[in-house]
Amino acid sequence: MQISAKAIADLLGGKIEGNPDVLIHGPSKIEEGQVGTISFLANPKYEHHAYSTKASVLLVSKDFVPKAPVYATLIRVDDVYASVAALLRQFGDQKPNFQGIDKDAFVEDTAEVHAEVAIGKFSIIGKNAKVGQGTIIYPQVYIDEGVVIGANCILYPGVKIYKGCQLGDDCILHANVVIGSDGFGFAPKPDGSFEKIPQLGNVIVESKVEIGANTVIDRATMGSTIIKAGAKLDNLIQIAHNVEVGENTAIAAQAGIAGSTKIGKNCLIGGQAGFVGHIQIADGTKVQAQSGINKSIKKENTAIYGSPALAYNDFLRSYAVFRNLPDLSKQIKALQEEIKHLKASQKAE
Repeated sequence: MQISAKAIADLLGGKIEGNPDVLIHGPSKIEEGQVGTISFLANPKYEHHAYSTKASVLLVSKDFVPKAPVYATLIRVDDVYASVAALLRQFGDQKPNFQGIDKDAFVEDTAEVHAEVAIGKFSIIGKNAKVGQGTIIYPQVYIDEGVVIGANCILYPGVKIYKGCQLGDDCILHANVVIGSDGFGFAPKPDGSFEKIPQLGNVIVESKVEIGANTVIDRATMGSTIIKAGAKLDNLIQIAHNVEVGENTAIAAQAGIAGSTKIGKNCLIGGQAGFVGHIQIADGTKVQAQSGINKSIKKENTAIYGSPALAYNDFLRSYAVFRNLPDLSKQIKALQEEIKHLKASQKAE
């Protein structure tokens, strides 16, 4: 694929400075730019690369003022990151190398599969399952009995969707995602062993949700575990039974959410954050990476940090004291010695 700088500018609604006819065959990082690639400058920390990059075209903000000559053709845009996202979609919009239902796929006779789908080798579509128009199912995907998959979804290799779970339209599930595994429900017995509690619910993933590789979402004990529309889940996330994740909430890798916790909409949750069960997190909450949340957050748009988590600014102030504890300890001991000598001097008088 080759595209001119002018065509890119037209696509992004940007303004060109330089050669509009230069041809681009792909994107590159600004520090690794090569002739024929397009890169971008959004973070001022990388500005020095703008003056040395070999990239042929550079996306910059409309208010960028170069401090030295820039040899790349510039395309000035209102929002660099949004423009990069649009551009990467353009370069990355590639169809799989298979169409229709592969002869080595297995589709139950009672399954309802739209005529316009792609199902790869060794994938299995179970009894009474439904697959919507335009959905792409890569090889070695397992769709269990009664599963409903909406239109224009992409399921990458190794995805497993258990019985009765539902997937909305325009969802992307990356490799080895598991939807609907049993929730972690066990009742302790008098002899110290555990009795498994049947998990009879399902998982509902609404539309425009993206789920990263190796993430697991457990089915509800009763009712549904729900991932609401527009949520974005990174790799290696554990979501337990009866959890709800709100609209347009983003959760980074290795986070864990215990059973029946409700996460609000538009929340941002950092990597390795952990939530205890049966709490509620208000809309717009921001959770710093590695924080441990052990109680409900009731005020919207709160930023928290630490384990157990505190208000973000309170944690920073506390940490400023904590990291100085060794020096503070020495100062206290010195003061104690000084007080001891002063008392001894007073007694001597």
